[in-house]
Amino acid sequence: MRSYATAQHIGGRTTQCDATAVRTAPNGTRAFVLLDGIGSTEEVRAFTRRTAVRLAQTAARHGDATTSLRHLYTTLAADPDRHDLYQRRHMPSAAAVVAVTTPGQPLTVAWCGDSRAYLLQRGITRRLTEDHNLRRVHPPTALFPQGGNRNIITSYLGATHTDADAMNHYQHPTIESATAEITDNCRLLLASDGAYEPHEDAGHDLYIELDDEPLTRTVRDFISLAIDTARTKLPADEHHFVDNATALLADLTP
Repeated sequence: MRSYATAQHIGGRTTQCDATAVRTAPNGTRAFVLLDGIGSTEEVRAFTRRTAVRLAQTAARHGDATTSLRHLYTTLAADPDRHDLYQRRHMPSAAAVVAVTTPGQPLTVAWCGDSRAYLLQRGITRRLTEDHNLRRVHPPTALFPQGGNRNIITSYLGATHTDADAMNHYQHPTIESATAEITDNCRLLLASDGAYEPHEDAGHDLYIELDDEPLTRTVRDFISLAIDTARTKLPADEHHFVDNATALLADLTP
């Protein structure tokens, strides 16, 4: 029986531009990838699907989340068209998160953008990532309670910033990483902002929402509730603003 499951919902968009991919190497190393495409076009959809598979294959083969994501980021950034102010506006891009498990080794996670990774263990939900967006750059304050715009991301696949550029502009590098020791059975959640934001805004407990069997039904219910919650906040004529929602849920063992 498969130890992971994914679910998606198009929301109010015209195209599903999120993508997931999972690849396993002969030594048992497994890479989980989620990409959240920027925009809502067939070109972005094709890019995220193709790039998710590419990243998962590389990360599983090398067993290294950070190096694999950084190599892909650098490769895309080297395209001359992405440095042209006009051309790059029409080129597909995506937020990305990749998690890698290897038997006997800590879980490793790397990301650029605002897709997230969570670890759910012993009743506790632990967020492993920090968003690359303007709300992180400009946190909420008493005078500015909303903080920066969380929908404007500050690093993503397809950007051309170097680490020095990103640090100067946004106080974080282009790629960040985290590790977590897996000492007991737990669950890994990768989620696009369209999946986690409605739950977060409504104060839902992610552990409770995701602590059920089977995995496939659990993650589908999680996505359905995210979309229903997002729609509830908007009048019917604004439901087209509801974002794509995608999640990948995996059971991990020590």
